Amino acid sequence: MEDGVLKEGFLVKRGHIVHNWKARWFILRQNTLLYYKLQGGRKVTPPKGRILLDGCTITCPCLEYENRPLLIKLKTQTSTEYFLEACSREERDAWAFEITGAIHAGQPGKVQQLHILKNSFKLPPHISLHRIVDKMHDSSSGIRPSPNMEQGSTYKKTFIGSSLVDWLISNSFSANRLEAVTLASMLMEENFLKPVGVRSMGAIRSGDLAEQFLDDSTALYTFAESYKKKISSKEEINLSTVELSGTVVKQGYLAKQEENRPVGGFSLRGSLVSALEDNGVPTGVKGNVQGNLFKVITKDDTHYYIQASSKAERAEWIEAIKKLT
Repeated sequence: MEDGVLKEGFLVKRGHIVHNWKARWFILRQNTLLYYKLQGGRKVTPPKGRILLDGCTITCPCLEYENRPLLIKLKTQTSTEYFLEACSREERDAWAFEITGAIHAGQPGKVQQLHILKNSFKLPPHISLHRIVDKMHDSSSGIRPSPNMEQGSTYKKTFIGSSLVDWLISNSFSANRLEAVTLASMLMEENFLKPVGVRSMGAIRSGDLAEQFLDDSTALYTFAESYKKKISSKEEINLSTVELSGTVVKQGYLAKQEENRPVGGFSLRGSLVSALEDNGVPTGVKGNVQGNLFKVITKDDTHYYIQASSKAERAEWIEAIKKLT
């Protein structure tokens, strides 16, 4: 790398007059970001243009383009805006870190602070998870779930982990990616979010809170259904927080026979669980029962009949529940 060059490589730049997107070769120096045309895979000299970094502000992640999540936005002292797109989140963040360092090159204390920030994180002293979730559901500036694929399966109304991390940072709920991952893990732990698919489901088995949520473009998440049921402050909640906030060892969809009114959940401590064959289904169980049932008897002798999608799934649920009784 040439003397004085802090970083160089490909970025896709939005045009100033016609907003088309073209690949350019960028070279970052102490006070300037140069960009060159490409011809035959090589940069064409002299530079096509230059961005003066003195007094420049940087926005990363920049979410102004919904279909371009890998953007960096630079705004110069003269209010000229540049949009630069990287090929990956890692590369985008590396460029943003180096450009930020170049902008503050004349302030050694600021540069040192950036290096500390890169290698550590500290959660804000007071975090309102409800406020964050309300903002996430905002129709204009929130997270927009959409269909996503993982290993050949399509999951509706989901969003990828790295997009949520970007959103938390851009809305100033987190200062950096490590903090955003920890915050997203807290949202999932408190049942505001839930993992969807193999990749994200596997991560929740980790004992470390900060590693349960994946800052990854292949990990899928969705909003928990419980958010839609607004509980008033006057309403009595029978389930204790302790019972509902333990480490998740398995989750998925099951069909559950209800009593006269819906029940939000029940404690597994001291309960018994067993499989039921088709001829063991009690006459009081209503609905279209197609087998794969198992029964949970709680400590206070309440009986729950639960239907799994297959015998294998039923066996997995029984095994997981037994570990918690």
